[in-house]
Amino acid sequence: MTDKHNTVRRTLLQGGAGFALSPLASLTARAAADAWPTAPIRLVVGYPAGGGSDVMAREISVPLARLLGQAVVVDNKPGASSSLAAADVARAAPNGYTLGLLDNAPLTIVPSLRNPGYDPLTGFVPIAMVSQAPQVLIAAPLLPANNARELIDLLKKQPGKLNYGSGGSGSVSHLAAELLKARSQTFAVHVPYRGGAPMVTALMSGEVQFGFLTYTGTAGFIKSGHIKALGVSSTARLPSLPDVPTIAESAIPGFDAPGWYALMAPAGLPPAIVAQLQKALREAMGTPAIAARMESLGQTIATGKVDPKQTITAEFKQWKQLISERKIVIEG
Repeated sequence: MTDKHNTVRRTLLQGGAGFALSPLASLTARAAADAWPTAPIRLVVGYPAGGGSDVMAREISVPLARLLGQAVVVDNKPGASSSLAAADVARAAPNGYTLGLLDNAPLTIVPSLRNPGYDPLTGFVPIAMVSQAPQVLIAAPLLPANNARELIDLLKKQPGKLNYGSGGSGSVSHLAAELLKARSQTFAVHVPYRGGAPMVTALMSGEVQFGFLTYTGTAGFIKSGHIKALGVSSTARLPSLPDVPTIAESAIPGFDAPGWYALMAPAGLPPAIVAQLQKALREAMGTPAIAARMESLGQTIATGKVDPKQTITAEFKQWKQLISERKIVIEG
């Protein structure tokens, strides 16, 4: 047999082996998905411990661990308005052992400002929307304003004299305040922090005078009187704060700065694992104990009720318009 014939024969054999292995590889991948999970699951959060996202992650990690039969370990990776955490999730192996509890910031706001190193629509598999969490307009106790209208009046009397804090440049709390400024035609200096917890500390120390954060991360401080709630960013009042009017009803008709958390996985996660996660999350969020806990944190359960991909796509338009109008840029 000639060398040429030997080469062709080897090529055909190698090709045949490749074709023969394809179904085997497919079966192996399917078997791995069926066996999942066999190890602890990492739940990445883009903000420091103690903030709203961290509280949410720890609340859902317990029932998820029980339903999935493996520990769900919360991994805080703060920075760049949670886009560092989102990038970590997007780069992870799509095997179900790295998930992200992500909010608006890394999925609809930061990508509207710059290239974060991932595509929010193609870089992830949206498992499900977890909850909707409106922002609360909060202020230092001594600030002479007790609602959004009084704060706006104060801002107009003292333009540029007040500072507002946020959980980071490009965060939902940042954009909510910019929306307030735009709609009320006022000005205040932005001071970004690395998450909600340090922002609350700054508020109590007098570094900043007001800002937006979720009720989840501020409930204890509001109840203790260390900070006060002036308004709510949603179009309906929070059951947890029945006496606090919405900004829409007290000052700016139609004002709405949505907030939410979604469970996300790296692109390419096998559908079998996606289905298991969706089922476990529905069961976890459907228990009376979790429902009561979510309400106490100022959140509405959205699992199975709101499509995360549609929400992400729609919000790009809102935030892109505001960012363009306000000429907003972020550091880093």
